[in-house]
Amino acid sequence: MSELNTIKSILDFAIKQEQEAVDFYTVLAEKSSSKDMQQVFLQFAKEEIGHKARLTRIRDEQIFDWKDSAVADLKLADYMTSVEASPNMDYQDALIVAMNKEKNAYNLYLKLAERAPNQELNTVFLSLANEESKHKLRFEREYDDFVLRDN
Repeated sequence: MSELNTIKSILDFAIKQEQEAVDFYTVLAEKSSSKDMQQVFLQFAKEEIGHKARLTRIRDEQIFDWKDSAVADLKLADYMTSVEASPNMDYQDALIVAMNKEKNAYNLYLKLAERAPNQELNTVFLSLANEESKHKLRFEREYDDFVLRDN
């Protein structure tokens, strides 16, 4: 990440990461054999599109104001084994992939916040980390409700 030394380069990097997440979830949706799973992955992609749009707007309009609240963390992803994404994965594995992807995005935004060249951008990345934490929590709750309760 040594080339991330300007606000624009940091935002461009984050926008690229969000696009990769959009592509990841879109490909999983296209390859999924289940209509239900297709809808789940398309919803994930839609949320990542929202993040990308937010970052693009910040970059283009130089907007750095966000307010956030703390998010609970069930930490389920910390105890999951890594699962490779595949077109025929079951719902449980899809949730594990999503939890780990959101956890990685959270960690990325924390690192970007550390490297932010000013307090405004630091706040933006901490806010995005908070958003990713909310997504991870949503997947953890889904996992708890539909996987752990069935076992």
